[in-house]
Amino acid sequence: MIEGYIGRESVTVGGEMTVHVSTDSARFRLRFYRLGRELVFVGESAVHPGALHAAPAHPDGIPGTASPADDWSWPPLGFTVPKEWQPGIHLVEFVELGHDDRAGGPPFLDLADLEGYAREFFVVRPRVPGSHSAILYKKSTFTRHAYNRADLPDTQRGASLYDHPVHRAGGDGEPRGHKVSFHRPGGVIDLAYWDAPFVAWLERHGYPVEYCTDLDLHEDPELLTSYDLLLSVGHDEYWSGAMRAHAEEFVRGGGNIAFLSANACWWRAHPVDRNSAFVSDTDHHVGADYPHLPATDQWWVPAPDGVGRPENALTGVSFRNGGMWPATEWPGDRPRVGYSVQHADHWIYEGTGLRDGSGGGAQDRLGAGTPLIGYECDGAAFAYDAEGIARATGEDGTPESFLILGIHVLEPVHEDFHHIEWGHWNGPAREKTISSPRAATMGLYTAGGTVFTAGTTDWPVVCGHELDPAVVRVTRNLLDRLRHRAPPPR
Repeated sequence: MIEGYIGRESVTVGGEMTVHVSTDSARFRLRFYRLGRELVFVGESAVHPGALHAAPAHPDGIPGTASPADDWSWPPLGFTVPKEWQPGIHLVEFVELGHDDRAGGPPFLDLADLEGYAREFFVVRPRVPGSHSAILYKKSTFTRHAYNRADLPDTQRGASLYDHPVHRAGGDGEPRGHKVSFHRPGGVIDLAYWDAPFVAWLERHGYPVEYCTDLDLHEDPELLTSYDLLLSVGHDEYWSGAMRAHAEEFVRGGGNIAFLSANACWWRAHPVDRNSAFVSDTDHHVGADYPHLPATDQWWVPAPDGVGRPENALTGVSFRNGGMWPATEWPGDRPRVGYSVQHADHWIYEGTGLRDGSGGGAQDRLGAGTPLIGYECDGAAFAYDAEGIARATGEDGTPESFLILGIHVLEPVHEDFHHIEWGHWNGPAREKTISSPRAATMGLYTAGGTVFTAGTTDWPVVCGHELDPAVVRVTRNLLDRLRHRAPPPR
């Protein structure tokens, strides 16, 4: 048995990082890989003596469950990132060796077996930001830690914000809310599903990108000044106030954002413990009870019951106007309907051949036949005009200039949750005055820079695996247009 975690998931080329390992093997080594069009082995460490370290018990005394809130405090092992490494998303594999390491350990990993335990990912950044690319890919690490259960093969510790969460009352400078530590093992799951196929696609098609984590964006107000386009990919649920402020300032200054993601900016996160954990006052159960309602870190809910800053003022869309596919097997096999195309003459659809029905023909659906919509999706409050075109009303906080380019109206929430097709459990908590149906929504607006939203978590999956040529072409149109800032007005 071997497992570990990274002290900090972001490091510059030539910089120092720490790895924290627990194993019952006599010896181990670290293998390093870079994620690109392939998973490329880039080096390994010397052999180190193994030691087994305990997981901290759950503070509520739940048997068989570890703490998601506490730093696991395993001893650090220092590692210097070689100066010759390329920036990008990297993987460290924890390799058991035992007393005799002549066999060299297990076979090397490749993209086919990227997902699993005994490995973690981290971001390597260039020493000069923007020196390799004007596109910055933000890995949604806060969301990853919220869902990380810190399990092992055949051992469920259930230590996450969703499984046996820990709620702290706050005080002494720490806010009230559910707490999760970044210093826990867990393996690779979300990276393999959302990021790996899209990162490979970017490299195959000649789009150089640089990478950062949520914590990088949170800590550095100058980070985005070196870039023209910020990418949010996959599931990007937890945002700190500083992250959002830096992103909004970036757009006001002419920077562009592409949300190839959904459930985006749903909860506000407060980094604590020298930014090695975060607290978020959510509406998740602790045992059979809600420890605190209302959940004051929900972005859209008016203050003082929430933050009072609707996420769609930045993203254009919101999970409260969207939905999810609640399959028992994540991510589930769901309806493959795609988006009804609007404004087919827009540059986003150039070269796709898709039609919007305005010429009397059929209205095409972007991504039909693929699981493009879901497993979670976001939407905007809208109304149909006299010509049957869905237009954002702006009554929910979406910028009134938001142009809906693709839409799929979701089925309402059913009483029998297990037979629901679209919708989500939190849907009835939307603003009571908004009467438009929930709909997965793709679109964009410009307010200094341009903000595009795919409105779905699985856009990078469909594009990355090239399941639909039109989705691929739309993505190329998007990147080709937005990777350069528009010149400032004279």
